[in-house]
Amino acid sequence: MIKDITLGQYFPGKSFVHKLDPRMKIILLTFFIVFIFAARNFVSLGIMAAAVFAVICISGVSPKMYFKSIKAIIFIVLFTACLNLFYGTGDPLWQWRFLKITQSGINTAIFIAVRIIALVLISAVLTYTTSPTDLTDGIERLLKPLSVFHIQVHEIAMMMTIALRFIPTLLEETDKIMSAQKARGADFESGNFITRLKALIPILVPLFVSAFRRAFDLAMAMESRCYHGGEGRTRMRVLKYSKKDYLALGASCLIFAGVIICSIYLPATVRTGM
Repeated sequence: MIKDITLGQYFPGKSFVHKLDPRMKIILLTFFIVFIFAARNFVSLGIMAAAVFAVICISGVSPKMYFKSIKAIIFIVLFTACLNLFYGTGDPLWQWRFLKITQSGINTAIFIAVRIIALVLISAVLTYTTSPTDLTDGIERLLKPLSVFHIQVHEIAMMMTIALRFIPTLLEETDKIMSAQKARGADFESGNFITRLKALIPILVPLFVSAFRRAFDLAMAMESRCYHGGEGRTRMRVLKYSKKDYLALGASCLIFAGVIICSIYLPATVRTGM
């Protein structure tokens, strides 16, 4: 399961999505998330799902990686869908004591499952197609207005990017530690819940030690290269919007307009705040 978590990984490429300005990708991702939640029926949600699928196809990243991102949260998707399955209204299609399944509950379960999957996939596109350096520059430029209030924008962007970048590194380290402990006879799968928690201690201790060691090494490397934050820092690549960015913005606006129209003029399929 740990190997299936691909959050924070970057896959170099020359696709249309790779060449977009990181600021534009962050902005569009934010609006995609907003409009996925704004979809009120299957038609509007279908438009967003089709848009996400189209972005995945032109991202140049193997669909296998996106499948892994879904596989990692499949339990959450199924658990959430099952909860909503029994909260529908109307005539029951199946009932056992206080549990009942209605057509409304089925619609809600499918709706929520598609929504969560779409959110995970569109978020994965950003990290898969944007290098850590570009992501840092994009976040810093977008948060630049906050520097008026003496907020250290560069440090915030740097911390966010380093945290995201080290997720796959820590997961790989966890997998190595688990394999080493299993080779020494450790058992992480048998026993009750408390026993399994105690079995994680031989993993957590060396993992924390390794994480602090990596953090110290990174800090020393940055200091040895005379890193002093964003003040007076120059950039090898200056971010500029191109025709591709405006094309992506225009296509996204058409998609968002379709979602708004469908949500206003078509009846809501489900009534949920999630």
